[in-house]
Amino acid sequence: MSAMNLQHIIDYATYELKAGEFDSRDAGQMSAYLSAVDDQLRRDGDQPSIGIILCKTKDNIFAEYVLRNFNRPIGLAEFEVKVVEKLPKELKSNLPTVEEIEAELSVTPITKKKPKKKKS
Repeated sequence: MSAMNLQHIIDYATYELKAGEFDSRDAGQMSAYLSAVDDQLRRDGDQPSIGIILCKTKDNIFAEYVLRNFNRPIGLAEFEVKVVEKLPKELKSNLPTVEEIEAELSVTPITKKKPKKKKS
């Protein structure tokens, strides 16, 4: 394939990792993300953007009903987390809990630096 042909084979994939069960709102949220990607990144000639939702559990029949009439390519798959289960006990006990991480993130202020004004 020549370099000229490769210029037009650009795909954008948006991934979302859900900690719980697939919900119909997840598909709408992914559609919004894909709209943003299309507006901000995609150019004429690029392939359609695709969305991939990874969730802890899903009901296949429910997911089929939710995604059936979406006009965007959205895939859905389950994932398993076994990394923490395989950690040694002494390491597991040193990891922060979800609550501790959330508390830390909510306390940390995000400050924006104000641009310096130029003297006239």
